[in-house]
Amino acid sequence: MNITIVNGPNLNLLGEREPEIYGSESLSEINSWIENHEVCTSLTLEFFQSNSEGAIIDFIHSKRRDIDYLIINPGALTHYSYALRDAIVATQLKAIEVHLSDIHNRENFRKISVIKGVCLAQYYGKGKHGYITAIKHILEKK
Repeated sequence: MNITIVNGPNLNLLGEREPEIYGSESLSEINSWIENHEVCTSLTLEFFQSNSEGAIIDFIHSKRRDIDYLIINPGALTHYSYALRDAIVATQLKAIEVHLSDIHNRENFRKISVIKGVCLAQYYGKGKHGYITAIKHILEKK
């Protein structure tokens, strides 16, 4: 099974950026942890991160025929990117939304997700474990 994990703007700064909210591990450390997790041993995983909305959309378009599932942490794009939402719909990818922090216990604008309605599920507030929860969700559905 092919799963692509996409991380959006500012997630390249994990480990440096507000560690009290996002933790002290870098994105590459989290990706490595996911890749080596016992749940993922039989999966083909691909990781992508960009600070550019257009690059993320182009990447999703390019993967529409190659992957079985998309796990996406859209970062701030969650709250306003109808273009990203439309890309998920247009590609007909089965997607799951993940957030490291609890977006419902932060600033008011973070409580709104324009992506959630086109995803199979949304996981938040579990740190890096949210990615594994999303993968387990996929494996239970296959």
